[in-house]
Amino acid sequence: MHAVVISGTGIYTPPHTISNAELVQAFNQYVDLQNAQHAEAIAAGTHEALTHSSVEFIEKASGIKQRYVIEKEGVLDPTRMYPRFAERADDQLSLMAEIAVVAARDALAAAGKQASEVDAIFCAAANMQRAYPAMAVEIQQALGAGGYGFDMNVACSSATFALEQAYNAVRSGASKCVLVVNPEITSAHLEWKDRDCHFIFGDVCTAIVVERADTATAAEQWEVLGTKLATQFSNNIRNNFGFMNRSEDSDPLARDKTFRQEGRKVFKEVVPIAAAHIEGHLKALDKAPTDVRRFWLHQANLGMNQLVIKRLVGGEAGSDVAPLILDEFANTASAGSIIAFHRHRADLAPGDLGVICSFGAGYSVGSVIVRKR
Repeated sequence: MHAVVISGTGIYTPPHTISNAELVQAFNQYVDLQNAQHAEAIAAGTHEALTHSSVEFIEKASGIKQRYVIEKEGVLDPTRMYPRFAERADDQLSLMAEIAVVAARDALAAAGKQASEVDAIFCAAANMQRAYPAMAVEIQQALGAGGYGFDMNVACSSATFALEQAYNAVRSGASKCVLVVNPEITSAHLEWKDRDCHFIFGDVCTAIVVERADTATAAEQWEVLGTKLATQFSNNIRNNFGFMNRSEDSDPLARDKTFRQEGRKVFKEVVPIAAAHIEGHLKALDKAPTDVRRFWLHQANLGMNQLVIKRLVGGEAGSDVAPLILDEFANTASAGSIIAFHRHRADLAPGDLGVICSFGAGYSVGSVIVRKR
């Protein structure tokens, strides 16, 4: 078995931001249009009036202050309320592959690796823009990498689940260098017309280089001490959009089949699952939560992260222990914990212990315990 390190990370950040104020203005205009259109039915009691959103509501519910998006005009158009992407021909690089290549090159540069040294690519994200050919194979070709590639989806835990596959491949000797990419174009699957979730997501792409320790040359390396994954079925976070929809003859006026969640139930149920998972993983490695210098947690909700940390360390912990990127990026599905790791690790000292952890739909929980070399 080989020692395994994370030797580089990279990120693609979209060119546009949407502030909470911009989002609320567009959403409330949409609400007014809908309420006016259905005024008679609302007065008759056969149609429920929609409710305005507010900046205060969003920040109290989530801690989010803005989000990055690839395209913002369509999202802020009250007659549309979703992005406007130009369709690309089959011989053009797809949008998801395009942003993945940017993040991948950033990560490879940090690791001091050439794309030709990569022998496996895992494209792990909450949604893929097509079924096949695999996004990973397209990214592989665009980069000039070798080996093989495949796509995987475990919703907001996709990145950590892919990291375990990368760790196992390198540790066993099946691969020498694996690239994990997480292109999250969440703006395309968010229901921007739903007050309870219209503020949640943002777009981004992260990338991670996982390789054998004896081949790594990067100045900064993180040894992977272990990975742990767990799933437990729940309907509280769900996305029903897929290829079978057109065959189901469903109600054309029904709510969009993309992302929906029972937020309060998710909060109540996931916090103890995530905290117990991390504690159990650390215990298996003869470590305690108080031994951990930093937790890079999934970035879905400020209150959720604070409560997970409180359960682990027995008290309040600030951003130095569990850094937040949610306020700037919003929820970026599987990429959130990787952004936190990418942004907030340089100040740690050799020997410091850290935990990368995701939790999301499924329910799914993934943890990666690392130590700075």
